[in-house]
Amino acid sequence: MSASSPPTSSRLKPPASVQVKNRRKRFLDQHPEYFSADLEMADPLLYDRLIRRFQTPAERESEGRAKGFSGILQADLLRSEAKMDALAHPDPNAMLSYRQGPNGEIVAEDKEDIPANKEEGEKRWRWEMEMRFLKGADYDFDYEKVDQNEEYDDWNEAQERYFDEEEPEWIICEDRDNKDSAEHLTGETGIQDF
Repeated sequence: MSASSPPTSSRLKPPASVQVKNRRKRFLDQHPEYFSADLEMADPLLYDRLIRRFQTPAERESEGRAKGFSGILQADLLRSEAKMDALAHPDPNAMLSYRQGPNGEIVAEDKEDIPANKEEGEKRWRWEMEMRFLKGADYDFDYEKVDQNEEYDDWNEAQERYFDEEEPEWIICEDRDNKDSAEHLTGETGIQDF
């Protein structure tokens, strides 16, 4: 192979940043348990706005039992602190913004920020947490175990599958003297016209 010839398909690799994000996405696809209620601590206000507001008392009780008393206390404390901080220091880049309501309650500033139902809230929560994970913004997660792990590479398998399923657009005629076979040829002639 000469220095100017293109690399073969087995040597093509995505750029490192793309490869890392692909590995992280593959990890999330293989580990849906990442999106458990423990992820509430990552963004307690967002969790409150998108998930907690649609939970039934029985669901909250079940989640509370799983967390334990200290987990409940920690989540409530973090949520309260985050609400006070959101009021004191509004972030224009935050997904949800907050203001103080007429009775002193903290409410979302824009009605569009509030999901219409439980399914929409869960979908938005999962999307936000996935984007956060892909960016590397989960500071409690050890990304190195995913970013450096070739087991989460699936691009090569998909690429090989694609080429295996690809049908050729031309047919090579073995017997060029046979006029019957030449009549059935379709596609490219193989003649370069430049």
